[in-house]
Amino acid sequence: MTNFIPIFPLSIIVYPGEDLNLHIFEPKYKQMIYECHTQKKLFGIPAVIENKMQDYGTLMHIAEVTKTYDNGEMDIKTIGDKVFRILEVINDIPEKLFSGAIVNYPHNQHEGNPEIMRRMINSIRELHKLLNVSRDFKKDDEKVNSYDVAHHVGLSLQEEYELLNLMDERQRQEYLKRHLTKVIPMVAEMESLKEKIKLNGHFKNLEGFDFKNTKE
Repeated sequence: MTNFIPIFPLSIIVYPGEDLNLHIFEPKYKQMIYECHTQKKLFGIPAVIENKMQDYGTLMHIAEVTKTYDNGEMDIKTIGDKVFRILEVINDIPEKLFSGAIVNYPHNQHEGNPEIMRRMINSIRELHKLLNVSRDFKKDDEKVNSYDVAHHVGLSLQEEYELLNLMDERQRQEYLKRHLTKVIPMVAEMESLKEKIKLNGHFKNLEGFDFKNTKE
């Protein structure tokens, strides 16, 4: 399926099913969001990385306009719908301030491996414990997928984008599993180092080394 969508490029990665709150203040996007909301249309957020708009992004549904200001600015709640790929950017649209794109929607396989997901959730909780942070996935564990946890494992923006490019849940699970396998030992070592640094300068109750009784 190929169609035209208005686009709102941002330096973030949004995943299908993700809730995203936005404050709309630029004139072109005020016009875009107003039209999408009143006409019940969706818009796309293509990722911007290192000042370059990428080919992949996520189609967004406007769930609610929570506030409209006197100057036309808006606070909105949006929900990620599905991943798109840009085929052609349309910069100039008659009577529109915003740009758009011709896109298609790659087939996305959402069936994953429940056992890998279960182990991954345990690893993420281990990571969060090491970092002393708390995150709620807002779902029962058996309903959590890779998109739900992708922002909670310390991926870089580029890595989050690489995950967005994967159109199979099992591939996404493997990608996150490899990341966690690499990062958890690093964080654990950092925590151990922090504890050693904390001890530096403290009085220590250590037994002296008896060199007289050592054998040659």
